[in-house]
This record gives sequence, structure tokens and C-alpha cells, in this order.
Amino acid sequence: MDSAQAHSVVIAGGGPVGAATALSLAGRGYAVTLVDRAHPRPGPSAFGMDIRNVALSPRSATLLRQIDSWPEQAAAYTKMCVWEERGTSRLAFDAAGAQRSELGWLVEVAPLLAKLWQRLEEHSNITLAFGSVTDVVTTDQSVVLRLDQGGEMTTLDTDFLIASDGAKSAVRNALNVSVRQWPTGQMAMTTVVRTERPHDATAWQRFLLDGPLALLPSMEPHLCSIVWSQSEQQATQRLTLSDSEFCSVLTRASEACLGNIQEAAPRQAFPLNQQLAAAANPHRRVLLLGDALRVVHPLAGLGVNLGFEDLHELLTIAKPNVDLGRLGLWDKFARQRLLRSEIMLRSLDGLKRLYGNPDPWVGWLRNAGVGWFGRRQWLQRKAIEEATGLRYLSG
Repeated sequence: MDSAQAHSVVIAGGGPVGAATALSLAGRGYAVTLVDRAHPRPGPSAFGMDIRNVALSPRSATLLRQIDSWPEQAAAYTKMCVWEERGTSRLAFDAAGAQRSELGWLVEVAPLLAKLWQRLEEHSNITLAFGSVTDVVTTDQSVVLRLDQGGEMTTLDTDFLIASDGAKSAVRNALNVSVRQWPTGQMAMTTVVRTERPHDATAWQRFLLDGPLALLPSMEPHLCSIVWSQSEQQATQRLTLSDSEFCSVLTRASEACLGNIQEAAPRQAFPLNQQLAAAANPHRRVLLLGDALRVVHPLAGLGVNLGFEDLHELLTIAKPNVDLGRLGLWDKFARQRLLRSEIMLRSLDGLKRLYGNPDPWVGWLRNAGVGWFGRRQWLQRKAIEEATGLRYLSG
């Protein structure tokens, strides 16, 4: 379709979800403008890899491959081991249980964004605009964005606006969309470590009373990314430890599942809060996706996958030459995405509370339940299908 005749779409936010949305819609003939403050910048790195990483499900991987944006630096994991601080039962998931060769991939953020932005810059239906969104004005016919481009104010007029500009979405705030929050009282500590034993393409997660600890495999067999959710007090204290002290603490916390932690990169910590916007489609010509719509606890690695899931559902509606601002077009989409988000947020909050409860009777029931679950392969297969995005259990 000639871009001069195409319906125009502005996408605010050039992270993985926003960039993939731009490429997907541009491929369907829409004239797309992607707005972000600047080109992506490399994040902190150690041992030759980006400390930031995301877990991608097979469904997310399929979507990225369809827009030719799959990065080479993707580490497949074929197994997952889950256990807890005060329990004796373990859960072991294997890709073979879902008739797959992998459960998912751990992907470094920097190479993923580099691949996506390379495709953005090459696409004839995509225009890149750099600046900060300061205001959004909606009418039944169009949406107007005001941008601050280094002190110079400009406007963009579009048929449809998609906000994928993160947890502090400027678009969502400009439209006065309210947000419900589920404070966790936790911080997430992230780093990269070198382990004594190889990770064997396995994602390891241990539920501690203070919060879950995940060791996530990389392409290098002795390097793992760490995502450790913990109280603010513990995170503040552990940030002050020397590298050797932190390695010892992490070895104990992980029960030396990969032997001794030999080296650790610099640590970062950030507050954890779950939140959900009041509306996914606050105006007939505006849609919220990804973290602009909801933010979830990282314990299940669902964050970016829920964003790609939003995009997958969007693409069932955004066929070529459809007026995306048509009255009522997004009603069902908005209801379903809000319902799924609510269920996931409450489920993750409940899981965190369940594993953080120190009551010995709760621990006994928890272990009995884990043991019962572990003996039922059909139920494990259902859980794998949900976690990998192959089938929904919750909406």
C-alpha cells in the first residue's frame, strides 16, 4: 500500500515492544512514526555481555523472527529447576515435556535493541522522531502529540497513537489515565556472575523468604545473569559488600547449585512495583501496550513477553488498510488485556506472599503441594505451555 494513502500511526517508545510494533505495522502498510528520546544506548556490561537481559518465550521468538529481528546473542534454556529455602520438594521442567527443543531464550537487551533499530532505520514506511512527549490532544478524527525536541516544540498529527513508553508512560500521564499499584516492598538486584560449574542450559530459581533468586543461563556455559528480588534493607546492605563477600553470600543463597560463585560484575538494584493502568484503550484512537499498560514482578520472567503478547493480539485486529481509530474496534481487546493483566498481577503477588510466609504449617502445605504437582506430568505440561506462551490458562 502506498504510504501516502496509508493510515498513519505514531508509536511512543522505542524499546523492544514499541520497536517490534512499529516494524509489524509498517510491514502491513501503515505509515509509522516512532517517537523516542534518543537512539538506544549500550547499558552496563561485564564479562563481554549486557547485564540487562530478558527471558523470551517461543511465542515472542516467533514474532521477532517474523519481523527479521531475532538477535544472534540468544541463549536457549531447555530446563528449569525451582525450589525453596525451607522446602524439600523441587520442581523440574524440561522442554521435552512440551515436545519442544527449548523452553525459551535469555536475550541481552543491547543486541536485541540494536537488531530492532537496524530494521527500523532500514524500513521505508517508518520515520524516526526524537523528543519527549509533553502533551497529547485527542479528537474523534485524530491525535496530536506535542514534542520537546531539545527545547524546540513540535507537533505530530496522527490517525492513531500507541503508547509503549514504559512504566512512567508520558502518554498515559498526559491522558490522565489512573494507575493501580501493588507495592512489593522489594528491590531487584541484577548482575552477571561466573560459576564454578556450567549452567547446563538451565534456568535456576530459588524462592527465599526474602524474595526469589534466579540464575539465568547465557551463551557462555559458566556465565549467568542474576535477578535477585529482596527487601530494600537487604539490597542496600548487599550493594555495599565487596565482590568476594557478595560471591560467598550468593553461593549460600543459591545452595551452590552451580558450585561456588567465582566472580561477580558490578551490581545494580531498582525498586519493584506492580501496576496496572485503568484502561488499555483510553480513547478510541489511543492504545497502551507493554509496561505502559502493566508492570509485573520479574519472578516469572513474564514482563516483556506480556508486551509481545499484547502485540500478537493487536495484529489479529490491525489488518492492512484498517482505520485503527474506528469506534468500538478495540473494546474486546482492551477488556481481554486488562483481565489477563489483572490475573497475572494477582497471581504473582499471591505467589510472592505464599513463598514469603514463614509459618511452618504454610511451608508444610506448600511442600506437599509442590510434591503433588511434581508427580503430575500433564499439569507440568500445562504450566510449561502457559509460561512459554503456547497456551493461555488465564485469559
